[in-house]
Amino acid sequence: MQWFLTFLNWLGETPLATAISESTWLFPAIEVVHVFAVCMVFGTIAIIDLRLLGLASARHRYTQLAQDLLPWAWGAWFVAAFVGTLLLSTRPIGYFENTDFRLKFLCMGLAAVNMLIFQFVTSRNIVQWDAGRAPLAGRIAGGLSLALWVGVVYFGRKTGFSLVQGGA
Repeated sequence: MQWFLTFLNWLGETPLATAISESTWLFPAIEVVHVFAVCMVFGTIAIIDLRLLGLASARHRYTQLAQDLLPWAWGAWFVAAFVGTLLLSTRPIGYFENTDFRLKFLCMGLAAVNMLIFQFVTSRNIVQWDAGRAPLAGRIAGGLSLALWVGVVYFGRKTGFSLVQGGA
């Protein structure tokens, strides 16, 4: 664990982290990009999850909807991760010690596990339900995904209130 704390200290002392921290406009500008990217991730995944739940886009094949939306979700996720890392670099120890920040990452990790189970187990018989109602396992995966991404957004936003820039 010491190596990780050493890495976080190094990250917080980089010239880029210092520039972002000391700038009056850079942190908020990066945060806007981060929030927009997270909204894109959440929005595209929510459409897919609502399709799995049978609450929206029911006339669309799941595979076509996923093919159209997942590239946007992944692209936005990579942007959010990159600029989120820039934000993290400004106070890495503070973020790492923040419970809300950790809960955000827990939700993201659980969402990733849920996605992997869906991809490798539930969607094996997608031919049988692609144009119709998702099986119970698919509906559970969609509901769980939606709940976990709401958690990501909730704890991410809560981190902004519980970790004051420049404070404790």
